[in-house]
Amino acid sequence: MVKSEKGTGELGINTMLTHCGNDPYAYHGFVNPPVVRASTVLFPDAATMATENQKYTYGTHGTPTTDALCSAIDELEGSAGTLLVPSGLAAVTVPLLAFLKAGDHVLFVDTIYNPTRRFANTLLKQYGVEIEYYPPHIGADIAGLIRPNTRVVFTESPGSNTFEIQDIPAIVEAAHQHDIVVMMDNTWATPLYFKALDFGVDITIHAGTKYPSGHSDILFGMISANEKCWKQLENAYTALGMCVNSDDAYQILRGLRSMGLRLNHHQQSALTIARWLEQQPQIARVLHPALESHPDHALWKRDFKGASGVFSVVLASGGKEEAHKLLDTLKLFGLGYSWGGYESLAVHVQLGDRTVAAKSYEGPVIRLQIGLEDTQDLIDDLQQGLQAAFAV
Repeated sequence: MVKSEKGTGELGINTMLTHCGNDPYAYHGFVNPPVVRASTVLFPDAATMATENQKYTYGTHGTPTTDALCSAIDELEGSAGTLLVPSGLAAVTVPLLAFLKAGDHVLFVDTIYNPTRRFANTLLKQYGVEIEYYPPHIGADIAGLIRPNTRVVFTESPGSNTFEIQDIPAIVEAAHQHDIVVMMDNTWATPLYFKALDFGVDITIHAGTKYPSGHSDILFGMISANEKCWKQLENAYTALGMCVNSDDAYQILRGLRSMGLRLNHHQQSALTIARWLEQQPQIARVLHPALESHPDHALWKRDFKGASGVFSVVLASGGKEEAHKLLDTLKLFGLGYSWGGYESLAVHVQLGDRTVAAKSYEGPVIRLQIGLEDTQDLIDDLQQGLQAAFAV
């Protein structure tokens, strides 16, 4: 349950998603905010222009459409402010640029999204930032990696592709003892299933490309911050000239209205399929933290309110040939990157970028995005794919 700004007390999440971020009576009763496309904004007189003493001053600083989405995300996150950027990766890079400078040290979990690692290992290093990776299960022991010049701890939970759960409260407590900013890529759970700022995270990052969009047709990112970090984050965003167009913001806002219902279907279908996969002889293990068999299940159950539709499976044997046979046989699972849309996807993930969290698996790792199709149809598709991959 979440607090409503409309003064109606505690509301369920689907009620909140239906009503957050818009006031119909501010727009003549229309239930959706208008799409305002803008660059130039006019001032009524020279004095107002000189002081910029009006709500909107230029298109890069927001429109009624983008403000409606920011307001909705702030309600969901409990944040002091939200910024909108053109992609999920931009939602990662902007806060890092805002809080890091030459000579600083940053700690990244070793199971991060690979483009985040690429940005860290290239541009951040080029700018003189010291990069260090830590294992996902470090918890409070991260205190041993903190240096005098450590400025940021970057988390992602569950881990990308292998779905390890981090002890976020323990990491936050250790970091905040040294006034270190904690950032979290929370795309997998969304604020519906893990409200990061409530766990002490300072800046939460979300690829709106995924579940908020829900239809695989928008590239988008959101960054939300607590009161302490908001102003510095906003200043960097303004300096970088980052902005989104109002048409995309409108589509994300519209996607939010059904996100709770879609996420619930993704969750239930994914769990059913994951449990079925656990019983298949061709599968060594299923990497899904909501399963009782997952080594981090207790931690997931303690902190998370739900699970999304993305998880991985480890084939019991084989290599690239078996992985490709499986993928090429699937009919309902598309072969493509990203996730969070209505359609199911599968990809053979590569884990060679891992350093301190590197480990070997029994066979290839296949990441599945469970879409909105009927669950039994997806099970049937996976069954014939597994049979084809290991046909004698």
